[in-house]
Amino acid sequence: MTEASARTLRSLPSRFNRDPKTPSSTDNRAAALLLAFTVLAVLWANSPWAQTYSTFWDTDVAVSFGEYRAELSVKHLVNDGLMAFFFFIVGLEVKAEFVIGELTDRSRAAVPVVAAVAGLIVPAVIFLVFNPSGQDAQAWGVVISTDTAFLVGALAVIKPKFPARLRIFLLTLAVVDDVGALGAIALFYTDDLIPAPLAVAALLIAALAGVRKLPSLRGPAYAVLGFALWIALYLAHVHPTLAGVAVAVLIPVFTPDRKQVEQTLGLVRAFRQSPNPQYARAVTRGLRESVSINERLQTAVGPYVSFLVLPIFALANAGVHLDEETVAAAMSSTLTWGVVAGLVIGKFVGITAATALMSATGWGRLAPGLSLRRVAGGAALSGIGFTISLFIVDVAIEDPARQDLARVGVLIASLLAFTLSWALFRLTDRVSPPEPVGLTLVRAVDPQRDHIRGHPDAPLILVEYGDYECPFCGRATGAIDEVRAHFGDDLLYVWRHFPLQRAHPRSFDAARASEGAALQGKFFDMGRELFAHQDDLDWSDMYRYAVAIGLDIEQFDQDVRVHPSKVLHRVRDDAQDAEVMDLNSTPTFFVNGKRHKGPWDAASLIRALEAGRPPH
Repeated sequence: MTEASARTLRSLPSRFNRDPKTPSSTDNRAAALLLAFTVLAVLWANSPWAQTYSTFWDTDVAVSFGEYRAELSVKHLVNDGLMAFFFFIVGLEVKAEFVIGELTDRSRAAVPVVAAVAGLIVPAVIFLVFNPSGQDAQAWGVVISTDTAFLVGALAVIKPKFPARLRIFLLTLAVVDDVGALGAIALFYTDDLIPAPLAVAALLIAALAGVRKLPSLRGPAYAVLGFALWIALYLAHVHPTLAGVAVAVLIPVFTPDRKQVEQTLGLVRAFRQSPNPQYARAVTRGLRESVSINERLQTAVGPYVSFLVLPIFALANAGVHLDEETVAAAMSSTLTWGVVAGLVIGKFVGITAATALMSATGWGRLAPGLSLRRVAGGAALSGIGFTISLFIVDVAIEDPARQDLARVGVLIASLLAFTLSWALFRLTDRVSPPEPVGLTLVRAVDPQRDHIRGHPDAPLILVEYGDYECPFCGRATGAIDEVRAHFGDDLLYVWRHFPLQRAHPRSFDAARASEGAALQGKFFDMGRELFAHQDDLDWSDMYRYAVAIGLDIEQFDQDVRVHPSKVLHRVRDDAQDAEVMDLNSTPTFFVNGKRHKGPWDAASLIRALEAGRPPH
């Protein structure tokens, strides 16, 4: 690589080097904006212009076409319409975690699902203890739902240490919680469910499931069918934000396809030699289709949700009127304190107890670095209830004065839940700080044991955990060759095995074959063959590659088949190290012993290595 091209690589924006799961300044700005609009709503609703608050949000917005007319208040347009985009984004993120992320381990995924169910039931039971009969008993649904939007924003404001896994846990819990709460609305708070639009909604969901089979125009198809599903659910008197979750769950997510990426790379080369509109369109289409629509939509829609939808939502819903008479009545009301106890105590006890039970019985397990103490802080934060809580207040309680009492309870509960969560996180972070998982190498590089390229005393060390069936490991991307060419003798490159057999069923055998070749001094030669033929990794193929690189085939057969213990131990030792560090994807890189976050293209790795270069 020339010095000019190296400068070009280093000049690429550093934002491409950020791990998308790591909270950033963008997340913090979004949380601050959400909090600011919440405070603004409370001030507006209790100002001399308080009447304008309710007047504005209760203003009807209508669309008519001939004799057909659709009408919604501005507030319902926000809660039922705009918030569908929020639940859509949350659904996309959780779907990705279940399919290709940390929740592919079903024992981990089971814990937040069961905790969410407990977080629905226990608060309702506690509320009914305070209000066992009468009209107020109908308001039990006010306490069952966590407000996902405020939950995410409040977590960013509190800033507990190492929140990434906790955030995934809470998002999963919140999605199940929201689906359960919306289901409760449909079953218990909808007297006039309309079958015909509901049947249309079912047909639309079936159509959405088939969109992935379309040869093109899948994006517009999802948009049109998703909007139609929203209308159908609204007409059926089912909370239409469920449309956002349904569409998100039905959108496919996958890791980038190696063949697609390589074809696009060929088109890029062709465009470079002969720039023309046809090649430009083909390159654009190839780049777009190399990444799943799930990830593209998270990137494209996510910022609008964070900086537009959620602040507007907070402004529309947080404006609780707090005059002296209402506050005084609330302090002695079992309705108000039932709401407070249900949300604050019920959510905390239900979620924490269910998590403890799942962990103790072995029916589920928490991700490394996620302790019961951390879950307890998140469980306390789950007592924040705004959107669905306030929605159920309107449908479950007829008397406006008693509606105000319930709203005061929701506001008090949300403030108490935030305060309790903040205190728990601060206390546990101070008394028993969480340990970061997988941020540093669990085993130092040993040139006598590891597979290395470069001088053992080089000042820079790059360790890769990968597998031979992974499309983007090692030479498949070309990045390692460029990085080694850039640093020369200053870099020691180390390969370690992490065969992901669930995704790559032949990767473990390929790793064994490479270790067999290593016993004859040709580890990286075999690696090149394996990467060059990733679609052909049967044992008959690997014997053929052994011949091609000049191995003693009888010795190779003895090492990998007859007496395989040595090669098995080498592969399993590396894989166990990866599991201890809770690695879950390949390739994963460590730069001078510290885990590299973000993309693994040559530019990103060069920047990371330069930043980690020890001072002379």
